[in-house]
Amino acid sequence: MSSLDESLPEPTGAEVLPGESLRTSEVMSSLDHHETGIPSSEAGPQMTIFDCRDVEVFYGSHQAIRDVSLSFGLREVTALIGPSGCGKSTFLRCLNRMNDLIPSAKVGGHVIYHGQDLYAPEIDPVQVRKRIGMVFQKPNPFPKSIYDNVAFGPRVVGMEGDMDEIVERALVRGALWEEVKDRLDENAFGMSGGQQQRLCIARALATDPDVLLMDEPCSALDPISTGRIEDLMSELKERISIVIVTHNMQQAARVSDKTAFFNVELAADEKSRTGVVVEYDATETIFTNPSDKRTEDYVTGKFG
Repeated sequence: MSSLDESLPEPTGAEVLPGESLRTSEVMSSLDHHETGIPSSEAGPQMTIFDCRDVEVFYGSHQAIRDVSLSFGLREVTALIGPSGCGKSTFLRCLNRMNDLIPSAKVGGHVIYHGQDLYAPEIDPVQVRKRIGMVFQKPNPFPKSIYDNVAFGPRVVGMEGDMDEIVERALVRGALWEEVKDRLDENAFGMSGGQQQRLCIARALATDPDVLLMDEPCSALDPISTGRIEDLMSELKERISIVIVTHNMQQAARVSDKTAFFNVELAADEKSRTGVVVEYDATETIFTNPSDKRTEDYVTGKFG
């Protein structure tokens, strides 16, 4: 399969081409869990949505991460924490093949999503990004109206239904509808930073993704806007899974169900830095009773 058309704006999970699934209609039907209407509290045993095995990423000859093996549950918020440069964002981009857009990047290992290896040759990375949306560190609305920002993905993918209803539903899910319903024709650049980030979330939700990846979504926001994003994550996990990279320990403790702590290992020459997973457990355990001394030192502020 060819890679995502680089002439498109930066992908958000809503920018996809028409198609039934990652590979077959059977796969797509197996992914549509969110159409069952079953609340997470009634969904039965925890289902694994991602099973990552021995994932490694090279940028040219430099190994950015190695031996990352993590599994993420359905309708869970998982936080990835660790010092700068430890590979959290690199790993996050593996989950929807965003690293494909970096010419020097090479991904190894297996990223299993609902039983499908996302890096198998027959898998279309564009369809992967339809099912697995992404929100970036800095808000990146298109130079279009609020309405057209949200409608962009559904139009490209050819979603059926009333577009006004699709846009309204996405903005409601993005906790933005009441603030913008009377100015949908205005340029998105006129919104505040917090509103722009929620617009990007609504844009990513417009095509009903299965998973939302968030790369430090609150790092450029004020405390009030950050609180709204965190409340939104708590609401969204009733329907989708969320994986978030954050440097804010309090935020990870507040919003996540599980936490993975990444750290850096130095090569023998002390020049090359490679990211590894030190510990992965329930968030409460990570912050109150970690099993590794390095985790305890990080979450208590002794380094990082």
